[in-house]
Amino acid sequence: MSSSTGKIFKVTTFGESHGNAVGVVIDGVPPGIPLEVDFIQRELNRRKPGTSRYVSPRKESDLAEILSGVSEGKTLGSPLAIMVRNTQARSKDYENIKDVFRPGHADYSYFHKYGLSPQPGGGRASGRETVGRVAAGAVARLVLNPSGIRIRGFVKSIFNIQGKTVDFNFAESHPVRCADPDVAALMEQAVLNAQKNGDSVGGVVEIVIDGMPPGLGEPVFQKLDASLGGAFFSIGGVKGVEFGSGFALSGFKGSSSNDQITPDGFESNHSGGILGGISTGQNILARLAIKPTPSIAQTQRTVSTQHEPRHINIHGRHDPCICPRIVPVAEAMAAIVIADAWLTQKSVMRP
Repeated sequence: MSSSTGKIFKVTTFGESHGNAVGVVIDGVPPGIPLEVDFIQRELNRRKPGTSRYVSPRKESDLAEILSGVSEGKTLGSPLAIMVRNTQARSKDYENIKDVFRPGHADYSYFHKYGLSPQPGGGRASGRETVGRVAAGAVARLVLNPSGIRIRGFVKSIFNIQGKTVDFNFAESHPVRCADPDVAALMEQAVLNAQKNGDSVGGVVEIVIDGMPPGLGEPVFQKLDASLGGAFFSIGGVKGVEFGSGFALSGFKGSSSNDQITPDGFESNHSGGILGGISTGQNILARLAIKPTPSIAQTQRTVSTQHEPRHINIHGRHDPCICPRIVPVAEAMAAIVIADAWLTQKSVMRP
């Protein structure tokens, strides 16, 4: 099972949804970086459940513990281990479906790859695994501090409700992380309506990376958009990724899709800040298509591990829309990839 990513800034997450703990080990963190657990905690608080009626009511404190790699508030350059204990797992919620595949989940595919019955809460395939990613993303942000690179995200759309304007401050304070005040209430209502009907909704999350220097990325197999795309696709629930104008470019002509260049810079950014797999210095713009949460309270058809026909009705604590909590996860994955690319470029340019 692959649980690691990165070339220089190497991240390995560990733990399962209903295990004792989840967390991350980070290798390649430069020494001497100021690091306090409070900074990591702030990022974890942005992704944790139980913060509003629009997300899972699972009440986890998600308290981070730094186990190694830091002394007197600074990184040592040795592997950095961060752990978060699971305190509110309720495996009994899954007792009556322990031999049944949940539609839309990884139960079926994991069973056929590993021969293991469905794990409570999804085990390693659970969104709980992303705790370690967000902790690593917090460290990556600190690594990137000298570069001036900034990574921010918001919910672009939920169900069929599309935001038109972007107010990052509003998004950060809004319970579904909508960036457009004019449609925020409509997004909220869409989530609540789905929840009331025992259903769920999906949406689109947008990530904006500004302050980018030109030159980051490693062609041909580790292009920056390929690395970012792979990182985004590694997040559960992500079913599509596009950069810049993305799929819309298929309807353009070259004369309108090319980002023409003047002495003052690029005239447009259809490429999303990446050309030839290398950053151009423009903002990197990425959008992630998020599927509806597969755990719903409606009766669905499925089969057991013995391939017998069954009906399933999933109970427990689930997000009616996972978009709000994917925003900090996607930001973290972007930070991890950009930190790795930045450290790689520094090593390449070193005399």
